[in-house]
Amino acid sequence: MDSQSPLKLPVIDFTKPELKPGTHEWDLAKGQVQQALQHYGCFEALFDKIPLEIREAVFGVMEELFYLPLQIKSRNVSEIPYHGYIGQHPTIPLFERIGFDDADVIEKVEAQTRTFWPQGNPSSRRMILESFQVEKYVDEHMDSTGYLLKVMKYEGPKTSGTQVGLSAHTNQDVVTILYQNEVNGLEAWLNGRLKATYHRVMMSGDKPMDSLGLFSVPKAGYMIKAPEELVDEAHPLLYNPFDYAQFLGFYFSNGGRYQSGLKAYCGVQH
Repeated sequence: MDSQSPLKLPVIDFTKPELKPGTHEWDLAKGQVQQALQHYGCFEALFDKIPLEIREAVFGVMEELFYLPLQIKSRNVSEIPYHGYIGQHPTIPLFERIGFDDADVIEKVEAQTRTFWPQGNPSSRRMILESFQVEKYVDEHMDSTGYLLKVMKYEGPKTSGTQVGLSAHTNQDVVTILYQNEVNGLEAWLNGRLKATYHRVMMSGDKPMDSLGLFSVPKAGYMIKAPEELVDEAHPLLYNPFDYAQFLGFYFSNGGRYQSGLKAYCGVQH
């Protein structure tokens, strides 16, 4: 294994001004997205619309946030399992995370921010659905999606060797956008045409690593089901319709012990 070269993920450029539905550039990027997700389950996106000073300011605020006392960080709670504060856990001692539900609603984010300081990407998913000829469901898909922003910190282990910052797992959401110093819901929606990618975090040295994750999650009460266009003799139905919030409760109540939580929860027996 040591002799093998490191895996290099595909890099897709989303900065071109001509990148609009129906253009040649859109179709080219759409094909790249489909190929990347089918072979790797993820890709690196180039996007330069956020100025460097804003990115630096965000990570500066994250440092301030994680330095708050534990009793203040613990106020970050959610009715949804694992959407609130996670940290100080013996199995993942290097990892700490704070979550913001409804990250696309500024009033909700400001309300959660006041908990800590009392004083005061649709294009990629459209491409994915187009590439499977089910773009007529784009509006339904977007309207049924909520957003969870997670700010994450991985402490440096302060050792010469590497330690696990976060063990291998798949994200239990639709699409994950990560930015630092993934697809289970989509796997069911596309009837297994795409797979969620197992990933983990390894840390070494003294410096911590901060990262931001924007998780697209189906809204409670919305039934996820594969479109009839994606079910045929070659691709029989893999998952029964399910409610994401109920699935999440099942997954975490069982300690995530299943290799495929979806298959255990709503898989179709053939």
